[in-house]
Amino acid sequence: PDVMKSAVLAAEDDRFYQHGGIDWTGVVRAGLTNLINMSKTQGASTITMQVARNFYLSSEKTYSRKFYELLLTFKIESELTKDQILELYMNQIYLGHRAYGFAAASRTYFGKPLAEVTPAEAAMLAGIPKAPSRFNPISNRPRAELRQRYVLGRMQSLGYLTEPEYKQAMAQPIIMKSAEGTPAGGYAIHGEYVAELARQLLYNVYQDNVYSRGINIYTTVQSKDQEAAYRAVREGVLEYTRRAPYPGPEEQLDLPPGTENNPAALDEFLDGVFDKFSDSGDLLTALVLSASPTEVKLARSSREIITVTDKKVLGVVARALNDKAKPEQRIKRGSVVYIRKFGDNWEIINLPAVQAAFVALSPQDGAIRAMVGGFDFYRGNFNRVTQAWRQPGSNIKPFIYAASLERGLTPATQISDQPFELTAAQTGSKAWNPKNYGNQYEPMLTLRQGLYKSKNMVSIRILQAIGPQYAQDYLTRFGFDKARQPAVLPLALGAGSVTPLQLAGAFSVFANGGYRVTPYLIDRVTDSSGKVIMQSKPVVAGDAAARAIDPRTAWVMDDILRGVATYGTAARARVLLKRNDIAGKTGTTNESVDAWFSGYTPNLVATAWLGFDQPKSLGSRETGGGVAMPIWVDYMQDVLKGVPEEKPRPRPDGLIVENGEFYFSEFPPGQAVARLGLAEADTLGEFLNGLNGSSNQDTKIKVAPGVGTQNAAPWSQKIPF
Repeated sequence: PDVMKSAVLAAEDDRFYQHGGIDWTGVVRAGLTNLINMSKTQGASTITMQVARNFYLSSEKTYSRKFYELLLTFKIESELTKDQILELYMNQIYLGHRAYGFAAASRTYFGKPLAEVTPAEAAMLAGIPKAPSRFNPISNRPRAELRQRYVLGRMQSLGYLTEPEYKQAMAQPIIMKSAEGTPAGGYAIHGEYVAELARQLLYNVYQDNVYSRGINIYTTVQSKDQEAAYRAVREGVLEYTRRAPYPGPEEQLDLPPGTENNPAALDEFLDGVFDKFSDSGDLLTALVLSASPTEVKLARSSREIITVTDKKVLGVVARALNDKAKPEQRIKRGSVVYIRKFGDNWEIINLPAVQAAFVALSPQDGAIRAMVGGFDFYRGNFNRVTQAWRQPGSNIKPFIYAASLERGLTPATQISDQPFELTAAQTGSKAWNPKNYGNQYEPMLTLRQGLYKSKNMVSIRILQAIGPQYAQDYLTRFGFDKARQPAVLPLALGAGSVTPLQLAGAFSVFANGGYRVTPYLIDRVTDSSGKVIMQSKPVVAGDAAARAIDPRTAWVMDDILRGVATYGTAARARVLLKRNDIAGKTGTTNESVDAWFSGYTPNLVATAWLGFDQPKSLGSRETGGGVAMPIWVDYMQDVLKGVPEEKPRPRPDGLIVENGEFYFSEFPPGQAVARLGLAEADTLGEFLNGLNGSSNQDTKIKVAPGVGTQNAAPWSQKIPF
């Protein structure tokens, strides 16, 4: 409708039909404003530039990206008409709460078709794109109303509204009403990564028609689970950030004297600040009005002045409040900082540089129940759950151990934990001196104990025994990409690369008894009349799902992983959750670059990851158990509340029990591998290991039947239409 079109032009680009993609008048105006303020607080992005930036380019802030944005802007202007560009913008722009385009936003916020919106409602919607979080009419009503009044004023001054129409719109109360079928109170669901991935999946089918067909997408994500995952990721990242020294304010601006005494001047200055430094969820942007070691006064608006005096809170940033602090680290008048409600007080905290990802799914059919692809979707929609390829560290060990069970090793196999050097020929690259975490070694451990304690020496000897090539092939049964898992000994310590979604899907095999299930996100799709045009038909474990591994392997590994969560590196998870049906494994890569935790109950599996997008150390003392496992535990505490414990699956046939340990019937005591890397290796163990002995035995190695198939393609739900 014309009123919506007018509101968008007034809010975003009133010279849209006059410029050729770049509004040079706006560029000059913004430059003068920034020069006066001695900072870059205003920009001059046109609608065409936003189309180029939001729909065709990544979110990284680099000069090369800006250059490509300009080139693409000119390309769009030359290929499309102005009306087509505006239509593309209005149909695709993200407007918060899983709403893409103004038609969807109208139904989300007002429960009505876009054709029925009033000028007041149109102005409210048009104000959102500038900062969907800060100007959200549900979660940030006061700032949304301020933005709405600004847009209405622009509409009146540009001639889109007469004086009576303007006054009527200013007086109209805005009533938020969800569309039919939207759960009451459902606005607060932080499902941005879910919505974006669902949009991408459907766009691959319908292309641009996906925005005009009026389709409704229903995902497998559970609202309660999603909120629990969002809170867990945010708190996990913030807790890590708190432990690091405060690096200083986000920027230092020249705040003219007396500005705080003029409400209009302060609000105008703050608008420029908020344009560049938007809120991030419960991390709120604030401007420092004054600062001392005992008191910091901050402004969010002329009506919201916050004074921080708590000694504990100020102690965290004490160095930044010291007169001797480096200029870039000091908090003083004009500093832009982030604050967060912390109990009854406000804490000053920097915007986290570290990232995290979390995904949970049903191990029975692969339905994704929660997915958080990063700390803040609005700062870049790169989904680390599906797109981040990272080294898994010790999170890969259970799959190496599983492979060894089908080559004759058992949980009771005794394995040397002593350090050793591998030659370049053995590693496939260069000489290697692997070490255990903390340089702690023991003379010997059983295979079970090796996984409990996540011992690197044990894992390497296991991989050397079964052969890297065999292990590489075996990993594909769990959904790992063969090309990303090198057939070399460092594979035992996670030298390959995986995504969090791959790991969650892989651990599902242990949780469901050995079946390969395919993760999926979209449950069904309906057209504008409510008719179902797509219904997912997931393959259920134990039904038509392909068996990935021997049921005995799945059962024994489940038993060992339950032990890891009881006696091993993940024991704290069981203590905190007070449950006996927990299984899981920590993971930390070399130099603590990546931190992982993957774990499950019989009906829920989840993976948490924490690290930097540009890989660097999290800190020498940071581990998967210390920074990733708390995210997983926080999530499980929420979603498992009131859920009865599940009993272990019945032990499958073909297992022998002796001295409390389990043996495959084809590898009974006396015929299974008894030792690896020890001075008195048995013949089969020596034959497999190839260390410290000859290999002239004629013993035949019995191998469990191979099952499962390779899947080398990156994850993408197949839409069957």
